[in-house]
Amino acid sequence: MRPLLLALLCAPLIALAQSAAPTLTLEQLPRPTMPPGERGPVVPAQVERWRQEAKALEYGDGLPRNEVAAAKLYCRAARYGDAEAQYSLGWMLTNARGIQRNDAEAAHMFAAAAEQGMQQAQNILDRLGGTPLGDPPPCLRPPEMDPEPVATPLPARGARPPSPVSLWATLPLPANAPPALVNYVKLMAPEYQLSPALVLALMAAESNFDPGAESPKKAMGLMQLMPDTATRFRVTRITDPAQNIRGGMAYLRWLLAYFEGDVMLALAGYNAGEGAVDRYLGVPPYAETRLYVRKIMAAVGGQRMHPFDASVTPASPMLTRVKARMQAIQGGLANPQR
Repeated sequence: MRPLLLALLCAPLIALAQSAAPTLTLEQLPRPTMPPGERGPVVPAQVERWRQEAKALEYGDGLPRNEVAAAKLYCRAARYGDAEAQYSLGWMLTNARGIQRNDAEAAHMFAAAAEQGMQQAQNILDRLGGTPLGDPPPCLRPPEMDPEPVATPLPARGARPPSPVSLWATLPLPANAPPALVNYVKLMAPEYQLSPALVLALMAAESNFDPGAESPKKAMGLMQLMPDTATRFRVTRITDPAQNIRGGMAYLRWLLAYFEGDVMLALAGYNAGEGAVDRYLGVPPYAETRLYVRKIMAAVGGQRMHPFDASVTPASPMLTRVKARMQAIQGGLANPQR
């Protein structure tokens, strides 16, 4: 009888303790805050270190387990285009792994990783319903320390942009560019209203001046034209150097008109397609594209604006949204207490 009596006496106390114990719901899981912008340039090795440290924190491998800190580091790496970090953060978000679940943000993460060739991200994205809706989350936006899309005031439609051609005329040309190519570009670039320095810097990044270059994705020639792009700009023989250069310049002229002279967005469009730039409201979060844009921007001295011909094509419909977002970001930086 004594064990039974003890159980009867203890039962109310156990029930009271259980009712008082806090229970953590999925909605009460922490929501990691956006990490601050980086100071100074970030190299790929640093991005890889963030991802590795995040993985160690997520699984408690050599470090105390801390999912919130892991999510912040994955976010840092994701913004610089690291596909594995994008996938890992998407997985944490869709499985509520120590942080609040957010399927909408997770879908964007999986999409970015899938667009960089990660098949397991594509498989999960398909299960989530395919193409994500809405603007990309903060962890996929260009880092604040990067030159920001359309941060420079843009000219009115049809007006002359603020950067005169003379600024572009003073830029040095690539030292390793063959003289024959330099002469041809100098001859033809004015027809497309392009600076030879910009064309040659792009050509250097694309093919290193090899007319027989072919990428794994079947981009070909000096300007690395894809077959669809070649057809779009009436290139009949993609392997012909002269046609290849003219097709590439026609596309670059079109992109500059589409993005109203913003060189960074035009370069991102040349590498990843203008649709990806529109979708991500700026340079897409692909490691290849981000490094490509930085390389060419450095080669042209960071010149952000280039003259453009507004009659070539209507402007991208996302430019108004990008400008509004950049004004909001700049306003927040100017008023950090708000």
